[in-house]
Amino acid sequence: MTVVTPARAPESTGGSPAPGAPRRRRTSPATLLLVAPFALLLTGTVLVPVGYALYLSLFTERLSGLGFDGPHDVFVWLENYGDVLGDAAFHDSIANVALYALIHVPLMLGGALLLALLLDAATVRLRQVWSLAVFLPYAVPGVIAGLVWAYLYSPNIGPLNDLLPWDPLGSDGVLPSIVNMATWQWMGYNMIIFYTALRTVPREVLEAARVDGAGAVRTALGIKVPMIRPTMFVALVFTVIGSLQLFTEPLVLRNFTPSVTSTWTPSLYVYEAAFISNDYGRAAAASLLLAVASALLSALVMRLSARRTR
Repeated sequence: MTVVTPARAPESTGGSPAPGAPRRRRTSPATLLLVAPFALLLTGTVLVPVGYALYLSLFTERLSGLGFDGPHDVFVWLENYGDVLGDAAFHDSIANVALYALIHVPLMLGGALLLALLLDAATVRLRQVWSLAVFLPYAVPGVIAGLVWAYLYSPNIGPLNDLLPWDPLGSDGVLPSIVNMATWQWMGYNMIIFYTALRTVPREVLEAARVDGAGAVRTALGIKVPMIRPTMFVALVFTVIGSLQLFTEPLVLRNFTPSVTSTWTPSLYVYEAAFISNDYGRAAAASLLLAVASALLSALVMRLSARRTR
């Protein structure tokens, strides 16, 4: 019986790879030169601050002896993280931000999508004028917008206190007031993003749907919205991250109502720990915990978006 053995591939004798073998791509100096600015910017604005915050979170200031020498930095390992996670004020700030996100995220993104669909409709006239009018609140600085709304909410100056059935600066109404301020400012920004994505939808597909008898609502929900779904998920990620970092609106309202405390949000908690209590270790630990929470939520949203877009 004859045994047929497969022929061996010839071994490469020299620098050339064998036929069919994967070739290694060499990084050219031009590629390194183009990547260098981004790498330097990433290192200087992200990696170095995060590393320094991690370093600060491992230390705290304590007095030694009788305290005449002043406070000294003491290595406490993970004690600052335990203090933050065990602080009831930090728990309340997380609860406030979670409730804020549950109301603000669907309300703002839903309103932005609705406005974008209306602008993209063929029956709407003066699109540029309407888009500019809706986008203008985003151009107003956050502190200025917060002061304007705070005076509108004030019982002695603004008219909203008399028109609304609840106190906009009270303990039960301050959360809807902050949601209204943030939604007013960011809805136009996301509307422009959605409207730009809608303009990239092929007109041939829309014409085919119109020929098949699909109405405006069915075309919007069955064709336009599914085709801009990746853009919607990206906007959702940034909105969730921005909700966790809520800072400007409650910081401004804190001067007008006692309902907003110095630790009402995690960002205010970090601000109070760093610049009021001068506890930089606790502030760094809280900021890193907030960054980890933002990263985990972003990864979760992106994974869900990847499943929906398959």
